[in-house]
This record gives sequence, C-alpha cells and structure tokens, in this order.
Amino acid sequence: MTQFTHFLDTCRSLVDGELERILPGNTIEPVSVHQAIRWSVFAGGKRFRPALVLAAGETFGAPLSHLLPTACALELIHTYSLIHDDLPSMDNDDLRRGMPTCHVKFGEATAILAGDALQALAFKTIANEEQLTPEVRIRLISLIGEAAATPRGMVAGQALDLGAEAQPVTAPQLEEIHRLKTGALIVAAAQSGAIIGDASEADLRHLSDYAAQLGLLFQITDDLLDVTASAEALGKTPGKDARSHKATYPGLLGLEVARQRAAQVHREASAALRNVSRSTKRLQELADFILQREA
Repeated sequence: MTQFTHFLDTCRSLVDGELERILPGNTIEPVSVHQAIRWSVFAGGKRFRPALVLAAGETFGAPLSHLLPTACALELIHTYSLIHDDLPSMDNDDLRRGMPTCHVKFGEATAILAGDALQALAFKTIANEEQLTPEVRIRLISLIGEAAATPRGMVAGQALDLGAEAQPVTAPQLEEIHRLKTGALIVAAAQSGAIIGDASEADLRHLSDYAAQLGLLFQITDDLLDVTASAEALGKTPGKDARSHKATYPGLLGLEVARQRAAQVHREASAALRNVSRSTKRLQELADFILQREA
C-alpha cells in the first residue's frame, strides 16, 4: 500500500464514521427511506470528493474536525445525484458500486425520496456545524448550492447530458457538459476545504483551476473505464454509455486520443498547483491517482 492509498483509506474510514453519526438509523421511521439512504451511502464508494475536501483543507492547515462535516455533506449530495441518475427516467441503471441500484432494491418512489432527503441533510449538516463561523457556513452553503444546482452546476450538466443523447456533440460542448455535471461539485469540494483553511483569494483561484482540470480528468477516465473495464472492476454496468447513445470522450475522440486528452488535462492540473503558495503534494498525488485509476 502506498502512502497515498493509505491516505484514501483513512479518509474513507473517517468519513464513514462521521456519516454513521449524521444519518438516521435504519430502524427509525420512515424505515424504508432510511434503509434506502443507508444502502446507497454505505455501498462502498471511493469517497473521492470528501478526500478532496480533506486534502485541500490539510494543505491550508484546517483541523480535521472542522473539515469532516463538510466532506460528508459533499458525499451526501454526490450519493443523492447517483440515486437519481440511476432512475429509469434518467440513466436507467440496475447496478451501482457492485450492488442493485436504490430504485431496484427499494422501488422508484422510495429512491426519489431518499435522494431528496440526502440533499437536504447535506445542507443541514453544514448549517449546524458550530465549529465553523456563521460566515464560513453561509459561504459554504452558497458555494455548494450553486455547484449542485443550475445554471452553473451539476443539475445543469445532467440536463445538458440528457439533451445530448443521440445528438451530434462537439468536443467543446462535451467538455462543458462534464465541467458542470461532474466538475462543478469537485471544484466545490476543493474550494470548501480551502475556505475552511482560510486560504487566500489568490490560492483559492489557483486551487479552483486545479480542481476544474481534476473534474474533467475524472470524467475522461470514467468514460475510458466504461469502455475498457469489467463490471466487477467498475461496480456498475460497463458499456452503458454507448448503448444509451451518450456523448463520451472515447466515443467522440477515440480511445487513444481520449487517453492523450486525459494526460494533457493532468498536466494542466499539475501546472495550476505549482502556483499555490503551500505544499500541494497530497493534491498532486490525488491527480496522479485519478489519471492512473482502474475503477
């Protein structure tokens, strides 16, 4: 195990412990909703977005206890988006993280309610975090709300992605879809950790540039894995994008050019980090990990 994979494992353990504290127990009414929430949240995700919050916060000296609740809030929003993304009216997927998707296990109505509840719980978690000043909490809520919503956030990207199915899409249009659908929440994760660490505005700008490239890198590698990896490795149905006629980097550019684009985006992320005034070793390792990931 490398030092960085140990960091990711530690992040996952810490985040899971905090999520256990935040979420309602699965015997509390309404039991079906709470069971669906916990099924989806504890289905074995990588906790990439929380790890980014912790890595960015660590870079600027934020205490771990100040970072964990916001890290969990990002994971709650991400999980809600996956639940809704898998619904029959959206991507219609039966497998997520190697397990039946929420609507397959609990029914479509319960899955919608579970996603709704997770989004609300995310903002409640930040609002109630008394270790942070009211000003910081308001800033985080506004930042994450914008990144999760529309017109410059995840929901907008999802809408553009649905609209692009079976339609001709240019490379700039595809990049815009993924900068919103995947990248916006990743940028918010990095910014949140830096804000909690009281980063300067200059450092925050450079970190945002890095995170924007990181989000794009994550999506390109995700598209590549959808073509090249097995269901066992992915934990979800491979080849689904092609069958759904979704716009993807391999579909638009071909596998080799998509790999070249991933390497280029990785270089641009690394260049942005070199402008940050603090040591960014952990953040660089995170970019390296995304470029080389196999699942």
